[in-house]
Amino acid sequence: MQTPLESFIEHEADTGMQCGSYSIDVLPLKEGEQYRFHFDAVKCVGCRCCEVACNEQNNNPADIKWRRVGEMEGGDFPAFTQMLNSMSCNHCIDPECLKGCPTESYVKLDNGIVFHQDEICIGCQYCTWNCPYGVPVFHEERNIVTKCHLCHERLEVGQSPACVQACPAGAIEIETVKVDEWLEEQIDNEANMPFLPDARITNSTTRYTLPENLPENMKEIDEHILKPAHKELPLVFMTVLTQISLGGFFALFLGDVMSLFGFEATNWVMAFMVMLPAAIGLPLSALHLGRPFMAMMAMKNIKTSWLSREALALGVFTALMTVVVALYMFDVAWQIRVAVELVTLLTGVYGIYAQSMIYRIKARPSWNRITTNYKFFGVAYIGIFFVAFVSALFSFSSVVVPITALGMILAVSQIFFSYEDIRTLDAKENEYQLQRTKKLLNEHFGKVKIFRFATAVLGGVLLPLLVLVFVAQGSLMLATFLLFLVLVVSFVSEISDRFLFYTTVVPLGMAGGFFVGKQRG
Repeated sequence: MQTPLESFIEHEADTGMQCGSYSIDVLPLKEGEQYRFHFDAVKCVGCRCCEVACNEQNNNPADIKWRRVGEMEGGDFPAFTQMLNSMSCNHCIDPECLKGCPTESYVKLDNGIVFHQDEICIGCQYCTWNCPYGVPVFHEERNIVTKCHLCHERLEVGQSPACVQACPAGAIEIETVKVDEWLEEQIDNEANMPFLPDARITNSTTRYTLPENLPENMKEIDEHILKPAHKELPLVFMTVLTQISLGGFFALFLGDVMSLFGFEATNWVMAFMVMLPAAIGLPLSALHLGRPFMAMMAMKNIKTSWLSREALALGVFTALMTVVVALYMFDVAWQIRVAVELVTLLTGVYGIYAQSMIYRIKARPSWNRITTNYKFFGVAYIGIFFVAFVSALFSFSSVVVPITALGMILAVSQIFFSYEDIRTLDAKENEYQLQRTKKLLNEHFGKVKIFRFATAVLGGVLLPLLVLVFVAQGSLMLATFLLFLVLVVSFVSEISDRFLFYTTVVPLGMAGGFFVGKQRG
């Protein structure tokens, strides 16, 4: 006697449809067309068979989801509406993951699939930041980023993607789309869904069918879940240290120029000391990578990736600072040294600008503000205090006062930028994400925020004022000790601020589930 499972398999064989091999008529692509998903929210019952089938097809662990089901609800009893969204990669026409990837791991195939080349991924996770839908996900076991590839290997043999095949309600389909017509006439009406980022950000191709007459008070069912983002500690220290080096080198350059007007001359020890933070900081960035030994590949995509531009520019900046140290040691002509210093400074300025632009991405609203650029350059005040400290060690009293005063001015500016960074969280654009960032700042990290501002005022203003007083009184030794305290307090302050920068970001993305919330890249 046959078991029910055996009877089912025999029935499929008789009808020409075997389990795991459901065929579809894969329409050949015409010129200007690509494949895409269609999701019908009216049909979806929320069984999550698509999630399971995707994971089984691609041998992913349970916490790695290339396709996710989000939940939304609205209305008033008894006219209550629940809506679901099953979403994987949208195989966008202008994918942000592709443009931002420093190793060119992403390619857009002729059939429209945005494909990730696992073998050259260094696991920097920049694409997980850039994608406004939160699609790419870091695979900790493999140390790389992975994502949906529309089951391209199944399409090639005329089979539907695993999620399409598994959906019992027929809510997920694969279809072709004429790209020009989609962009000109259809995308604004058919590609958007409540609580999804605007499809125009990346020109998403997924087509949605939504229920009619949705309530106005729809909400994400996971809005009660608010978790801090990753700490990114290697990046916290790397960014702050490289920015300190820029400020220090700026002060060194000014000091070298001012030596023509009777101020004490700069020397190789100063040049070495301002190079040191960047030399320590840059290698720390490799600790952020899943594959740190492939770090040099991060410079591959200079054309479109700010991360590649930062890696190259700051690498050259650090190398040029080393050259400057050598120029001091071998007593090369002042004119040549200053010319090299100017090139070095401009390279460093571009490097920190590129570093700040890494975070000016639409997918992360609290980062995508001008205050990010200002604050990244603002950290340079610590480097200026650093040069003041080294000058005090060499008893160069005539330069300690002007350099310390310059550091104070920039420190006050940095405090102002930090205040503006919080004040402008009340902007109307991306209000939902920015208000959640504000909630994290106030409720989860309120003490850290207070500590940051208290130490910024202490290290950037109050202690430097005492330094100026003691230098004026001729107590250079005490001023030197206070400058050391200035460096420690200011450094701790900026580290805490950068920690808040990373942990309080709330990205755009789809709605999550009631118990699990949103997927974290």
